[in-house]
Amino acid sequence: MEETYLLNVEGVKKKILSGGRGELPKLQDGSKFTFHFQTLKDDFERTVIDDSREAGMPMEIIVGKMFKLEIWETLLSSMRIGEVAEFWCDTIHTGMYALVSRGMRRIAEGRDPLEGQKHRCGMGNMFDYHSTGYDDLDELQRTPQPLIFIMELFRVGGMAGMAARAGAVGMGHSAPPALQVEDPSAYKRDTWAMSKEEKLAAVPVLHSEGNRLVLRREFAQAAAKYQEAVICLRNLQAKEKPWEDGWLKLEGLVTPLVLNYCQCQLELGEYYEVLEHTTELLQKHNDNAKAYFKRAKAHAAVWNEREAREDFQRVAHLDPSMAAAVKKELKQLGERMRKKHVEDRKRYQGLFQSSQGQ
Repeated sequence: MEETYLLNVEGVKKKILSGGRGELPKLQDGSKFTFHFQTLKDDFERTVIDDSREAGMPMEIIVGKMFKLEIWETLLSSMRIGEVAEFWCDTIHTGMYALVSRGMRRIAEGRDPLEGQKHRCGMGNMFDYHSTGYDDLDELQRTPQPLIFIMELFRVGGMAGMAARAGAVGMGHSAPPALQVEDPSAYKRDTWAMSKEEKLAAVPVLHSEGNRLVLRREFAQAAAKYQEAVICLRNLQAKEKPWEDGWLKLEGLVTPLVLNYCQCQLELGEYYEVLEHTTELLQKHNDNAKAYFKRAKAHAAVWNEREAREDFQRVAHLDPSMAAAVKKELKQLGERMRKKHVEDRKRYQGLFQSSQGQ
């Protein structure tokens, strides 16, 4: 079994179970993926949540239409025709799965996927306590968790005239129902002009846009997307009581966006901004290893050796799986500091000799 990690996609691991054929498909907006999938919990039993084969219908999604579970487009884009792959996805990518699955199940049952939520955006539904109608999906809504997706890609083709309609999730054979998408134009309004539900709906779209810009190494533009998403959530948090359920749910969405923003700033060399935002984050979440790691890299970049070493050591203590990365960073830090000391010593000697000669 070949194992591959998707580069520049945080919180995703890929295993190729069966190789595909040809090159990676060339995609454009309107291309359509047709595939079977199985969704499993990341538990000892690998409990099956959904299986498109049991439903008797393959899944279809359309590139560029902002399918609510946007990570699926990224996963499928890494596959060749005929490939079978297993993807582990962290909670940052799976928060919307319960709502997506609810719609797919209703279509498979011949029911209206929008029943009970025709006037609510998907993110709005995630933040209330209404039942999805399925006990296992209610559990996922209450306690988001990493999920495993096993996918088999059959073909990638054009739209063939099929129109995508906002709000429904599509599964089907030759003429499947329309897909669950969000209208991109709905998120071009200024943040201050958005309602609560518009802000909630904008966040995953902005997050997705930021991720795509990072893949193109357009870090300044990506940072702006992440920052806009954080502003939406902070505005909503201001109306909640700190540390109560509503506030905590929003904070859970803010944290990965801030970390993504800080990673962009590291790439752009804005180290003091990284120090400011990671420190603020750690004042509320002092067990966040990723925040310590990014702050340590920023300290190292501005020659704060003691602070960098302290933060790297906290990372290794909080998350032993990062010990190898910490060891590498500490080695590089030591080499950089030794080189700096040598250069400083030569510079001071030169200044001293110049003053003696005058």
